[in-house]
Amino acid sequence: MLNEGEEKMSKVEKLGKVIGRWFTLLVVLWAAFNYVLPQTSLWLVPNVSYLLGIILFGMGLTLKLEDFERIAKKPLPVLAGTVAHYVIMPTLAWLLCLIFQLKGATAAGVILVGSCPSGTSSSVMAYLAGGDVALDVSIETLSTLLAPVALPGLLLLFAGEYVDIPTTSLFLSTVKIVLFPIILGVVLHSVFGRKIEKITHVLPLVSQVAILMIIGAVIAANHANLFTAATALVIPVVMLHNLSGYGLGYLFSKLIRLRDPQRKAITFEVGMQDSSLGATLAIKYFVPAAAIPSTIFSIWHNISGSVLASYWRDKATEQSQPVKPLGNIYSTDK
Repeated sequence: MLNEGEEKMSKVEKLGKVIGRWFTLLVVLWAAFNYVLPQTSLWLVPNVSYLLGIILFGMGLTLKLEDFERIAKKPLPVLAGTVAHYVIMPTLAWLLCLIFQLKGATAAGVILVGSCPSGTSSSVMAYLAGGDVALDVSIETLSTLLAPVALPGLLLLFAGEYVDIPTTSLFLSTVKIVLFPIILGVVLHSVFGRKIEKITHVLPLVSQVAILMIIGAVIAANHANLFTAATALVIPVVMLHNLSGYGLGYLFSKLIRLRDPQRKAITFEVGMQDSSLGATLAIKYFVPAAAIPSTIFSIWHNISGSVLASYWRDKATEQSQPVKPLGNIYSTDK
């Protein structure tokens, strides 16, 4: 029989599965609720970075040092995914600006979000979809480490005089928000081993709640500018940007003959951006209009990502193929 602690853990795990099944609907309802009553989540706005840290800390807890050692022995997927991200997304953003004839701050905002490193939510989506989380986090980490160089270079190439990025501040913020929580999680897993593994089953619930809180905060902070005449053209641009990123990311990973869990990871890593970082930089260094593409992207890519993650998870269940354990990223199993 289960003791009291194990019984509570089992209930939390079951709740996580229920929320996971209806997560897309919850995202839409929660977004609409916060649009109508933005004061509900305004208090979360200053704490978004902590919520991102919680998500990444949880992802770190699922990983072991051995996972990264295996990646180091076969670095091709990490390098390929990072290059694909920084080639596909900024180029798509630039092309969409040309096609839709976006100008000024709006165009700069689209290119800014397209030039950001991989989105922190991508790790959660890969986790929920049964993807290669270690590979996902590795690509996310590498793309973030490259951001101080990649961001200003891409913005100079595609956005010209519209953008000026403070690389030192960007580097320091990404280290604090992204790298530290992941490293802390990996270290704790390595030190405490099986004790940590007992709680990893509830991490999807923690991640889902954190994502909902982030969405609420983003909408609450920008609700007045989300659906106006000025943003009418930005919405389809953002949707096409994200969906095209998924499609090209998956096609690229298939062309280089990666396994299914790795394809899922690269799909999310290419198509999802650190839109919170984009919105923060736009608000701090440019006019408010430049933050609108990042704000819309933040809402949309969580909706589209949860739909895709749910589809892949349901497909695996229907085919009676159990998801491989997290970290088992270079198995010889077909």
